[in-house]
Amino acid sequence: MPFQSNINGYDKNGINIDEQLGKYIPLNVKFVNSMGKEIVLKDLFNDKPVVFAFVYYKCPGICTPLMTELAEVINKSTLEPGIDYRVVVLSMDERETPKIAAAKKKEILNLIDKKIAPDSWEFLTGSYNNIKKIADATGFHFKREGTQFIHTTSVMFLTRDGKLSRYLYPRYRKSSGFSILPFSFKLAVIDATKGNIIPSVGKLLAFCFSYDPQGRTYVFDILKVAGASTILTVGLVILILVRKKKST
Repeated sequence: MPFQSNINGYDKNGINIDEQLGKYIPLNVKFVNSMGKEIVLKDLFNDKPVVFAFVYYKCPGICTPLMTELAEVINKSTLEPGIDYRVVVLSMDERETPKIAAAKKKEILNLIDKKIAPDSWEFLTGSYNNIKKIADATGFHFKREGTQFIHTTSVMFLTRDGKLSRYLYPRYRKSSGFSILPFSFKLAVIDATKGNIIPSVGKLLAFCFSYDPQGRTYVFDILKVAGASTILTVGLVILILVRKKKST
């Protein structure tokens, strides 16, 4: 069953995010934007930081809610896309076309109340090899299953020269979708502007959700939480016993 996991390290499907904070992504990689124009990634990294996320435009699960929440936080934030930062989303599905990207871009940008330049938020597609280069550089792991993908989610913040500054893991609730705090978003953009490297927090929350293919949503996975709690409890008991043995 597809599931969401944002904890560094191994899981049973190898689907995770292995953070690469402080490292640079390759900027000489070519993609195609929603206008059908081929661009080199470095053209999007010039004078401002980049807010980046992996999605796929026909995703039946969390991708559209994530982009919707990005649009919402843009509405709420005092920082302006195209002036203070640029947003870039890249489809992990090499079969998706610029036409599909354009339709999704129109849908999402219609949610933004502010007047922003169209190139303030780029919707990219590309070849599998080029997608994989960026996925590997950011530590983003995903797996195709038929027409869908098992994947995690994170909003990544990169400096103007392509250095990974921060990974933000939005909270997700079945009733309300994702939640990105405007304050957290603003701080992440400011830190990326300054070139600061900020360790991640709150990743356990994302670990507690699994994808329900019937409901097409993420639900709380009590088995994973219980398993993690059991391991932690056993570890504490062993630690207490070892300390008692040393003291006798």
